[in-house]
Amino acid sequence: MDEIRFAVLGTGGIGRRTLEVSTYRDGLTPVAACDRHGVAIDHDGLDVDELLAATEGNIASDGGVTRVKETGEQKGVAASTQADQTATPIDDIIAESDAVDAVLIALPNFEHEFIPKVADRFVEADYSGVLVDVLKRSRVIGMLDERADAFAECGLTFVCGAGATPGLLTGAAALAAQSFVEVEAVDIWWGVGLKSGYEDNRGTVREDIAHLPDYDLETVREMGDGEIEAVIDAHDGVLEFHDMEHADDVLLERAGICEAADVTVGGVLDVTSDEKPTTTTVRVTGTTFDGERGTNTVELDDDTSMAANVNGPALGYLKSAVRRHRAGEYGVFGPAELLPRF
Repeated sequence: MDEIRFAVLGTGGIGRRTLEVSTYRDGLTPVAACDRHGVAIDHDGLDVDELLAATEGNIASDGGVTRVKETGEQKGVAASTQADQTATPIDDIIAESDAVDAVLIALPNFEHEFIPKVADRFVEADYSGVLVDVLKRSRVIGMLDERADAFAECGLTFVCGAGATPGLLTGAAALAAQSFVEVEAVDIWWGVGLKSGYEDNRGTVREDIAHLPDYDLETVREMGDGEIEAVIDAHDGVLEFHDMEHADDVLLERAGICEAADVTVGGVLDVTSDEKPTTTTVRVTGTTFDGERGTNTVELDDDTSMAANVNGPALGYLKSAVRRHRAGEYGVFGPAELLPRF
């Protein structure tokens, strides 16, 4: 496969780790990155080490207002010697998109239509390439499916939910289901340890809190830092989730694995320790062709970090999507419909 030139929208935790992980993968050249303050573009390849050092301490949104720690005279990406300040970062990336094979969207998704609307901007620019996101919410998949014809018309290949869950675990469930002729249930249970806490993982923690009873994305978006920290403190830093609205359900259904109602997702987030509070597990229960009922189980090692389990698959799915795109396959794909490439 030829070298893949890719861009990253957003340099919070996911965007930064994507850039870092890409330096360990063959065939990937990051050529652009942006946040709300700046954009860095170099068609020969960004200096990832310099960019990460300049953006160290980036934080996601606080009540709908993005804050970024200062690291020099400028803020965020604009602190990098490779970057320029801009009020139109996404438009600036789109303006260079003819030289970009793929774009990973790593932006906070506190509005359900946000990522689909970002995709609309690429369609309006007649971008023919790959978009990959790591979104979590089930209802967003339908919004993307509604755009499938528009994506296909302009030659765009979109892979949705390509992180850990949905993503890696959705794909694992699809593989585990192959033993059965009928799938009865898919149970996904994840564990994440983030000793660095809310301060350095605001987007992730906020979106997870939105899954707790009595909270939703709209409520969490309007909450200030103090309110979020009070929720964390009320749970002693350990948040447990059940029956989350995770897109694994609709992604497995659209791949023909099972009904969305047969999928459950839950997990435990510990912001006081880097050790995982529980083992990340996928259990697929079903009936074989010869009438036997069984459960196939996939476990992730407790020592693999959230960053490894999100960004590794995201880049793997990006590679696979570029391969599909170069073969002339356009539209919307989920992580249960294609294998990521290493």
